[in-house]
Amino acid sequence: MATLNAVREEALALNPIERAGLIEDLLTSFDPASREAIDRAWAQEAERRIDAYKRGEAGAITLEESKRRLGAE
Repeated sequence: MATLNAVREEALALNPIERAGLIEDLLTSFDPASREAIDRAWAQEAERRIDAYKRGEAGAITLEESKRRLGAE
């Protein structure tokens, strides 16, 4: 079995998007029922952002630019 330090080192070696996914998985493992509430909240936030974009209140960047900013490429 891997030690906590080994797991931590491997986790920190992940790219930012993978680390965010891991964090979400770990947090929701404490209360699996909260996953539904989290998904619902993200869906509402996505709709809010789409509406803001359509009204011209928010801009957008390309996937490539987003990855570049996150250092994922």
